Amino acid sequence: MTKLAELIDELCPDGVEYVYFKDVCQYIRGITYKKTQEIKNDEDKAWAVLRANNITLSDNTLNFDDVKKISKSVSVKETQFLKKGDILICAGSGSKEHIGKVAYIFNDMDFTFGGFMAVIRCPRALNSRFMFHYMTSGYFQYYLKHALNSTTINNLNVGVMANFEIPVPPLEIQREIVRILDKFTELTAELTAELTAREQQYEYYLNKVFDEQSSSNIKLFELSDVIISLHTGLNPRRFFRLNTDDAMNYYVTIRELVHHGVEFNDNTDRINDEALHLCNNRSNLEVGDILFSGTGTIGETAIIKSEPKNWNIKEGIYAIKPNQDKILSKYLMYLLSSSGMKKKYLAKAAGGTVKSVPMKAMNELKIPVPPLAEQQRIVDVLDRFDAICHDLTAGLPAEIEARQKQYEYYRDKLLTFKRKEA
Repeated sequence: MTKLAELIDELCPDGVEYVYFKDVCQYIRGITYKKTQEIKNDEDKAWAVLRANNITLSDNTLNFDDVKKISKSVSVKETQFLKKGDILICAGSGSKEHIGKVAYIFNDMDFTFGGFMAVIRCPRALNSRFMFHYMTSGYFQYYLKHALNSTTINNLNVGVMANFEIPVPPLEIQREIVRILDKFTELTAELTAELTAREQQYEYYLNKVFDEQSSSNIKLFELSDVIISLHTGLNPRRFFRLNTDDAMNYYVTIRELVHHGVEFNDNTDRINDEALHLCNNRSNLEVGDILFSGTGTIGETAIIKSEPKNWNIKEGIYAIKPNQDKILSKYLMYLLSSSGMKKKYLAKAAGGTVKSVPMKAMNELKIPVPPLAEQQRIVDVLDRFDAICHDLTAGLPAEIEARQKQYEYYRDKLLTFKRKEA
């Protein structure tokens, strides 16, 4: 930081020149293609196309989880292949949260990009990595918000981008800022890689321990033998309406089952006191009950950690009340999350487009039930893994978030310049 201050004092004591995007950068939109031109198998005859979902929103990195393949009969210009130093940007369509998100291209790639994407290419006087950091800053987000709100245009065409102002300090200063900010991003990447490894370790142990139990001489019980009750939530269609003016309580769906807990958000549906009373009579939720998504996306689990005073569950979320003298709540929660057990209850799913595991089939599900002391030992080990992977106050996610905030603070500080007077 001292070196940077010295460079600024030496090279631009009177301030930094700001230029318009249109005067320095190329803005290249991606290719357009039809659904019928997509290819699934023969990769030799296909172009690989990156889209908005290939930019990871949390850290502005590139991912290859779902890359589209399209026929090489689609015309692709040479400028529409990704090159080292390109900044890939989501230009519109799809989810609004993606618009303006960027990823940096570190090497030439045999990939092109879709029509709702664009590439920014910088001249030699503008370090492309410096530009990338500036595009992730609050300055660009502020510009984007006002530029899109002041027009009927809902995508980043060249006209919208044209008047975005960019500071262009001397290259030596740009490189020093990039060096500092990249240190932060490298550390965050290392922590993210460690988190991925720990999550894989957690999944491995979770599945291994329950696979071994199922193949050992541990006695199997039907679920109904070790629980007090299994109920589902109440369907609003017949009994009440959602989101009425007096609705102050939460109506929990699978969206709210997050990391083995219940988390409300702005999109959580609401119910009034009368509806909550009807739901309570049906589900009778208590601390220690296990919530299980039995319809649609089957197999999400959560444990009720505190008294559910202002919420209840929808139909399709099952409330399982364990008999604590026979099976521990957390043991059952982890067991239902294991891959071996998922195979068993998914095999029992029935229905049309939206499948469900019948409650009778759930009650008849055979599960390994070791002594309580052994259940507690397994829970203790899995809790430690779970805390490392998911604890937002003390685990790796907390450390990653702290590093990300540190990066954002220094990024916006380092990219704030005194403007040079004309």
